[in-house]
Amino acid sequence: MSKIISIGTAVPAYRHAQLNIHQFMQQVFALEEKENRKLRYLYHHCGIDYRYSVIGDYSRAIHEWKFYPQTENLEPFPSLEQRMNWFHRFAAPLSVDAIRSCIDGKITEQAITHLITVSCTGMSAPGLELQVMELMDLPKTIYRTAINFMGCYAAIHALKMADMICKSEPDAKVLVVCTELCTLHFQREATQDNIASSLLFGDGSAAVLITGNKEKRKGLEIIDFYSEVVSKGKRDMAWDLSSSGFLMTLSGYVPELIEEDFDKLTERALKKAGVQKSNIRHWAVHPGGKRILEAIHKSLGLQNGALDISYQVLKQFGNMSSATILFVLKNILEEIRHRKPDSPELAMGAAFGPGLSMETFVASYQ
Repeated sequence: MSKIISIGTAVPAYRHAQLNIHQFMQQVFALEEKENRKLRYLYHHCGIDYRYSVIGDYSRAIHEWKFYPQTENLEPFPSLEQRMNWFHRFAAPLSVDAIRSCIDGKITEQAITHLITVSCTGMSAPGLELQVMELMDLPKTIYRTAINFMGCYAAIHALKMADMICKSEPDAKVLVVCTELCTLHFQREATQDNIASSLLFGDGSAAVLITGNKEKRKGLEIIDFYSEVVSKGKRDMAWDLSSSGFLMTLSGYVPELIEEDFDKLTERALKKAGVQKSNIRHWAVHPGGKRILEAIHKSLGLQNGALDISYQVLKQFGNMSSATILFVLKNILEEIRHRKPDSPELAMGAAFGPGLSMETFVASYQ
């Protein structure tokens, strides 16, 4: 068995109120008043108060912009090259901050045996994993791999990989770090997808330490994983490359698709894990958006408050793609440890991404 021992998080320097981002995007989209009213309504009812970014422009006057051009027509609008330059500049230091928060008081940096980096908002070779190794002076012989461009469910895919490593190497100490700089990819055209992206996404990093069964510390022992692809939603959630950045497709049908399929998927996942739904005490659900959380609450018939931590993370940080579910799981882990329960407590995690892919896991705190 493998066990999640610790989770650490980090956010960039700039914390933007949702109102400020709305005002910025009004300038970028240059909408007519009727459309501006619709945009204002969306921003005020999305369940998000703040988001973090490596870009300070979203709360600055135009003459103080550093990333976007200080021109009336916003030309030249940031290219893919510029966006990737900023990713290379900020992603690795933010990742290191999350890692050090994760391992502090648990293990030394040199004790990490495996490093898995996750991101869908920046790619290169040499990549993020090598940058992290260099900044932390990790052994050059460390096992390393990168999970790229899988979207919001990629953290669970990385946990699955870490679990396999720990089962084959009981002494392993696997470090997974998910770092997403989503705000680098906001676009100028006022399409439904671009508006949704500018409304929901923020930047953040989360690191998780997973060990083998020789670890005596209490933590979340992973029981099982389960995933499905809902093919009818293949183009309702997508993530594509373009010359002006990465383009998100996020259809308004996604919450309906999740509501329709999630309860049955949960039944199949719990049956595979040999767990009863009534025994799940903690729900670590990726807060992809307010409507998605509402759809899951309705689909599962949950008690009020069951998804409070997911709502809180959405409110404070927005959707940080792959890192977000680890922010949720960190809060759950801290809440359990604060109470010091006498008996094991079960948790189920779920995240969604392009495909439409649904990834889940079941774990027990003990």
